[in-house]
Amino acid sequence: MQDNEDSTGAPRTGVATNIVDAAVALVLLAVGIVVIVESRRLGAGWTSDGPGSGYFPFWIGLILSISAAGILYEALLGKNRNTQVFVDAVQLRRVMSVLLPATLYVAVVSLLGLYLASAIYIALFMIVLGKYSRIKSVIVALAVNATFFFMFEVWFKVPLFKGALDPLRFLGY
Repeated sequence: MQDNEDSTGAPRTGVATNIVDAAVALVLLAVGIVVIVESRRLGAGWTSDGPGSGYFPFWIGLILSISAAGILYEALLGKNRNTQVFVDAVQLRRVMSVLLPATLYVAVVSLLGLYLASAIYIALFMIVLGKYSRIKSVIVALAVNATFFFMFEVWFKVPLFKGALDPLRFLGY
């Protein structure tokens, strides 16, 4: 099986790795340029007291920009640029099956808090992706979060974020 074929021998389609490398290099180059410009605005030179407040960020931005320009050159014009498919549809679907629920979890934490959002996340992750039974998934999710609740709230006396709705208010914590 060649690198640009899937397990069935069909050719993989998608964006080439060097194009993705170039896109990331462009983003890093933009970040580097912003750092350079803002560092110059802050004062990137040497003052009578020593380096200005933008001195070190300026050099970091310059190093980042030079590195990004090198990556961009290699990705687009280099002799050894990688033109193989970066990710095919199957691989992208696998990544998204984890990334999208994780993103939703982060959004839900602000409403429900860490404990309840984590319990829901763990249970759904086990049911949908792990193919575990619903009862086992719910038990594990509740056990994990009860353990964390007792560890942080009761034993260490370190309150974790409860969320805007504070659904665990009835517990007195």
